[in-house]
Amino acid sequence: MNPLQPRPPSPLAEVTDERFAARGVRLLLKRDDLVHPELPGNKWRKLAPNLRAAVEGGFPALVTFGGAYSNHLRATAAAGRLLGLPTIGVVRGDELAGRPLNESLARCAADGMRLRFVSRAEYRRKAEPEVLARLLAGAGAAGAYVVPEGGSNALALRGCAELGRELRGAADVVAVACGTGGTLAGLAAGLGPGGRALGVPVLAGGFLGAEIRSLQLAAFGAPAGDWSLAEGFHHGGYARVPAELEAFAADFEARHGLPVERIYVAKLLWALAELTRSGAFPPGTTVAAVVTGRP
Repeated sequence: MNPLQPRPPSPLAEVTDERFAARGVRLLLKRDDLVHPELPGNKWRKLAPNLRAAVEGGFPALVTFGGAYSNHLRATAAAGRLLGLPTIGVVRGDELAGRPLNESLARCAADGMRLRFVSRAEYRRKAEPEVLARLLAGAGAAGAYVVPEGGSNALALRGCAELGRELRGAADVVAVACGTGGTLAGLAAGLGPGGRALGVPVLAGGFLGAEIRSLQLAAFGAPAGDWSLAEGFHHGGYARVPAELEAFAADFEARHGLPVERIYVAKLLWALAELTRSGAFPPGTTVAAVVTGRP
């Protein structure tokens, strides 16, 4: 059996939650965390097309980038193990090199990923051709297949467009948490005419709009789909889980029996609850939240 074989389409289930029902809003959960046992949600959808390209192209290894707690690094390492493809992770922060690996990076190493720690200043410039070439050479990854941070490139967007096609006609608004913007960019394209995609950025900075437009141009040659961003729900930045967000996530778990991933999914659900409370969705609206990962 192909180890990358998913189980699509992922389940779509309605949940009854008084915070939404009181405003006349239906909440659906698109359980993309169940699409693959080791590469859940958008990680599978973005990585699978790139992994196929790496294997079919005969590349000796795959190299990608991420921070110390990157879900993308973990998923890439697991995929490499499944395929027997060597993986190299370029990790932001050379100060981490002499420290014990955290749980996330330890999982990457256990799955066979070779880790290369680089300075934050150099990491910020990784998109520059000369810097990228230097990073790859330093990591022993010259000639490797390169997947960008977060896995978002033209191939990834085409994979995420399938998610949109699975949701056509199912909801008035389809919402997803955003890191690098690739999932939203592909989702919006796949929803087709009449579909509306809403992204909830989990990082501060307000840079995603331009990035999504650039990704769609590379993947589809033009803007695609109806999408917008709901800013201001990052709770202090990436991987920040303040007490109020933790309490919200724990309460949602208790109400619905759903394990809630904190960095992305909790912020998405919080944002949808707040937007519903403020009247952003008219009564009668059906909102589908994409559960992109699990704890």
